[in-house]
Amino acid sequence: MADSALASQTLLIACKSCGAELAVEQGLMTADCPYCASPSVVERAPAHDRPRPRFALGFAIDERRAALLARRWLASRGPFAHGGLKAAALERARGIYLPAWLYSAAASARYSASIGEDYTETETYTTTDSKGNTQTHTRTVTRTEWRELAGEWNAYVADVLVTASRGLANEELEAVEPFDLRALCAFGPELIAGWIAEEASLTREACMRTAHEETSARIGKELSAFLPGDSHRNLRFDFDVQGESAELTLLPVWVCVLPFESVVV
Repeated sequence: MADSALASQTLLIACKSCGAELAVEQGLMTADCPYCASPSVVERAPAHDRPRPRFALGFAIDERRAALLARRWLASRGPFAHGGLKAAALERARGIYLPAWLYSAAASARYSASIGEDYTETETYTTTDSKGNTQTHTRTVTRTEWRELAGEWNAYVADVLVTASRGLANEELEAVEPFDLRALCAFGPELIAGWIAEEASLTREACMRTAHEETSARIGKELSAFLPGDSHRNLRFDFDVQGESAELTLLPVWVCVLPFESVVV
């Protein structure tokens, strides 16, 4: 029973170099032959939630640099970090191709907000000293006049990245962004040979919900910068998207495992 369960989680392929039979774990796209060290890439039949990757981004730093950055992160932990964290032994950094959806869309937002316009005026005030004498003074104060504003805002929201992996939360992916997407290239098996490459393990629908949440946050940020006036408050908006594009992309991350947590760089 246990053997059959294990078999359902692995895929057997033949090494193209020496012909040895290799067992590739479920969720991975690559394997190294233990006999001749030749890398192999598994190409499973595409599915709705796990299509063939469209793009891939190569590694920009090597293992030595990744380990150095992880050690610097360890040294920067504050006084309230886990007691053994700074003394933890850093295990070998592993380069992993992480599946993520690259999302873009044209957004149309309808918004309303209170816009604040600052102005200054001189006011008069009085003070009383310890002897009971009253003195009159003037000072310049800044006041804000508020007015309501509503309108429409249109923009193209591009290069939203959301994780497609259960192993790396979207907040962790955001922590290592931005990636230089100008270096994206069309995916090919030769790009990931010799590396650990993970298949998508989150459903496409779940990833699109996350992409829409990120799009909403980005629209709110861009609207805040777009609004006139010296300040604003009570910003509200709703939006529609058209021409959505979502492509499965493999992103390069280095993972350094510690006894307490993983460090991603």
